[in-house]
Amino acid sequence: MTTGTPAPPRAVRTAAVLTLLQGLGGIALAVALVVRVIQGAPSAAPILGAAGVLVLWFGGVIFASVMLFCGHHGARTPVIVTQLLLLGCAWYAYGPSEQQLLGSLGGIYCVVVLVLLFTRDGRQWAMGLADVNEGDKAD
Repeated sequence: MTTGTPAPPRAVRTAAVLTLLQGLGGIALAVALVVRVIQGAPSAAPILGAAGVLVLWFGGVIFASVMLFCGHHGARTPVIVTQLLLLGCAWYAYGPSEQQLLGSLGGIYCVVVLVLLFTRDGRQWAMGLADVNEGDKAD
């Protein structure tokens, strides 16, 4: 029995897994900020506020990546927006923060995820054309 939504291609699932890892890293950063406050960091309120924002954002990233892995088309856009935002963070780390290695690695990671999402199979799946091409291949 077939469902109305075809399974996402391998490239989209790989992008979802890579985005899930980013989400887990963001949650780990939030936990590290809370631990810093517990250890007695001065000005705890801004640090806890930043940790709360990170939990909300990366919690949503984790949710979107799981939904994308399961084949929900609507989860593709939040994943793309996350990659674009993190690409800006990578640029900032590379340039103004003078952390070229960290910025380069983060930028390459984001570009790889974006390329995986915009492969031909990934675009056709997102537009709902995957079933059409599978039928053409069978003929």
